[in-house]
Amino acid sequence: MPKTTLSREEIRSFAQLSPFELKDKFIQIATEAQRDKSGQKGKATRAMLNAGRGNPNWVATGPREAYHALGYFAISESRRVWTADNLGGMPEEAGCAERFEYFVRTNPGLPGIELLKACVDLAVKRFGFLPDAFVHELADSSIGDNYPVPDRILRHTEQIVRGYLADEMFDHRPPEGQTLSLFATEGGTAAMCYIFDSLMKNGILEKGDRIALMVPVFTPYLEIPELDTYGFDIVHVQASLFTETGVRQWRYPTEEVEKLADPSVKLVCCVNPSNPPSLALSTRVSDQIVSIVAERNPDLIVVTDDVYGTFVEGFRSLAADLPRNTLLVYSYSKHYGATGWRLGVIGLHDDNVIDAMLARQSPEQKARLDKRYGTLSLEPGKIRFIDRLVADSRQVALNHTAGLSLPQQVMMALFSLFDMLDEGQEYKHRIRAIVRQRLDLLLEGVHMKISEDPKRAAYYVELDLLAEAERVHGKEFAGFLERNYEPVDPLFRLAEQTSVVLLNGGGFDGPEWSVRVSLANLDDLDYLKIGHHLRVIFDEYAREWRAG
Repeated sequence: MPKTTLSREEIRSFAQLSPFELKDKFIQIATEAQRDKSGQKGKATRAMLNAGRGNPNWVATGPREAYHALGYFAISESRRVWTADNLGGMPEEAGCAERFEYFVRTNPGLPGIELLKACVDLAVKRFGFLPDAFVHELADSSIGDNYPVPDRILRHTEQIVRGYLADEMFDHRPPEGQTLSLFATEGGTAAMCYIFDSLMKNGILEKGDRIALMVPVFTPYLEIPELDTYGFDIVHVQASLFTETGVRQWRYPTEEVEKLADPSVKLVCCVNPSNPPSLALSTRVSDQIVSIVAERNPDLIVVTDDVYGTFVEGFRSLAADLPRNTLLVYSYSKHYGATGWRLGVIGLHDDNVIDAMLARQSPEQKARLDKRYGTLSLEPGKIRFIDRLVADSRQVALNHTAGLSLPQQVMMALFSLFDMLDEGQEYKHRIRAIVRQRLDLLLEGVHMKISEDPKRAAYYVELDLLAEAERVHGKEFAGFLERNYEPVDPLFRLAEQTSVVLLNGGGFDGPEWSVRVSLANLDDLDYLKIGHHLRVIFDEYAREWRAG
């Protein structure tokens, strides 16, 4: 198999890009490689296999059917108030639940109606909702005829999402004596932006402050802190453990986690389960962080992004073990195949260190923030950080129109309620089985070992090619690769020779010679092919080394 047609200097220059920008170059190369060499334009000789981005290729259909069934009921409620051609009125609350029951009885064949009824019944029973108030919130919100009130998140929706997080993020064991307040956001990405922005606006973080990143990590957590807006001093907590046989574990050694004990480290960002290694934190590491906060760094702020938590049995977030110190970010995008819906939340327990820090600020800082939020309250100093996040998301002046759109909040509520039903639990186990099957097929094709780990989410996998080179052929072969090739050379070969697109693990602050494979977005057997192509290229390097 020939080498890539790009020079080492060209490859080195492209390697400076973010992995998601470099991916576009791989796609361009792979697309060009698809074209028939005979010059027949538009004819592809092989399919491109893009395992670069983690957009899942599954969709949760049940809760979506329930959402659309709700839409028909909501329209009937609107037409009941004001009937004219293409003109209706705002749904009324009084008697709404009774009319919903009648709608269900008279529309037995409507797709999604039975699941919608099950969701409503479950919510009323589990959370003690008044039926009229809850059904009216669903109907009116699906119409989208009002501003979000409360702006942070709707009242019933907050209780439902809180229950979902208690089940799936806190392993059914939420912290005792604590209430989790939520801010519904436009996906997890908006949540990240809002958190960094508000921490700066409120003087909790200042430009140049020291923060820690548990790496490898999703690239925005690497790139945002380096923007000139923040200019943070970054401490990297590296997942650098190996097994005795030389296989990378992607686990954090005690001495790396110990970096968080330094009181100058004001914040740590953690994606849990990790991206790209796709492993939930071990109990040992979670306990160590809890101990560090309790004994040596009590004001450490933890930002934990737990979007992949549902893929690990018995997952428990740091927000459950460190409720006072942790900002929780969660997105519905991956579990429900809903990246286009943009559904996320920020969670902060009511007793938290950030509000305590605000209370301890200097008179000058308090005066500055009183002026910033003074149009919102006669006592702006009492505005909680979770509510400041909402105001800051709309530059404070537009706080009265803040909030996630109401139809999006309805979908969020239905996704959450679906998970609480038997059907939702069956769905969860099904998608877990999908990614694990794909991982098995990838490993079968690539003939590489990974560590056995009960906390593996398997949404992605990160393969350390240099560690594999040393494990299989020794240090001399690993040295040959480092001397003669750029770490992203295998990815350029894959794209050009096989039309396979993967991402470079070095761009996630992982080992430079590692690659990230998304196990979410291609057909099962495609992963067998990807593994085979990667093995062929790996073996080609070995032949070059032996020949040399």
